[in-house]
Amino acid sequence: MTGIDGKTKLACVIGHPLGHTLSPAMHNAVYAHLDLNWAFVPLELPDETALRRFMALAPSLQLVGFSVTMPFKNAVLELCDEVAMAASMAGAVNAVHVVDGKLVGYNTDGRGLLEALQTDVDFTPEGKHIVIIGSGGAAGGAFVALLLARAASVTVVARDATRGEKLLQRMHPHLGGMEARVAALPQSEEWVRRADLIVNATPVGMKPDDPSPLPIAWISPGQVVYDMVYGTALPTALVREAAQVGATAFDGISMLVAQGAIAVDIWNDNAQVRVPRDVMRQAAETELASRRTRG
Repeated sequence: MTGIDGKTKLACVIGHPLGHTLSPAMHNAVYAHLDLNWAFVPLELPDETALRRFMALAPSLQLVGFSVTMPFKNAVLELCDEVAMAASMAGAVNAVHVVDGKLVGYNTDGRGLLEALQTDVDFTPEGKHIVIIGSGGAAGGAFVALLLARAASVTVVARDATRGEKLLQRMHPHLGGMEARVAALPQSEEWVRRADLIVNATPVGMKPDDPSPLPIAWISPGQVVYDMVYGTALPTALVREAAQVGATAFDGISMLVAQGAIAVDIWNDNAQVRVPRDVMRQAAETELASRRTRG
């Protein structure tokens, strides 16, 4: 794409706040690489009233689709015309395709997590014991993906017990032989210690002084720790401290790239080639480095 004109189609990310988002940089880079006459912008919506207005207008706008981030992943699900099964199971939508005047909701978080784990650490969940910290939309997406990938067990460490139980109830009909449970943090030490993979699906870590969302003394060498938080100036306390005790620890930038690329694959449904992840990652890392220099 050489410039915006009357035929340019739009994509965007909606959420609040959006000051940290790397999505415009990586999306616009890959649109240019693929020679798509698309443009991606951040659209901050202050509350659910603004969200409902946007969703009502979206089918009539020149949108190919939009990404959804905190705090709207759960609310958007109820406002879509159609919802993919994985998103319905997760209880959250993070990508919407605008097609034929309808809003079709997807959850690409879980698929993005699996792709990132494979890329970063050659980790496959089948037969493994997993702990997910959090019970919101990102946790739901991770749970669905890990279930479909045949994990042996998933423990949801939930700060909000009611929300955690609702997530488990949605998953229960699909569990098959997989073990699943919800535990409050004080009662979760046993499950954390036996886990092959620990996933932080909460926003804890986005602020520089945020502590680890769980005691680092529970983490051991050989475990894999994946923090969905990305874009911070320094490694999060979870990533930093887990690495210090010998765990393999990563932040969420690979997942960000993967889930974003999957969304573009969905929106560009006539594409003959897979969206290049390396182009999106390079753009995200360049933008992140620039912010750190400015900061």
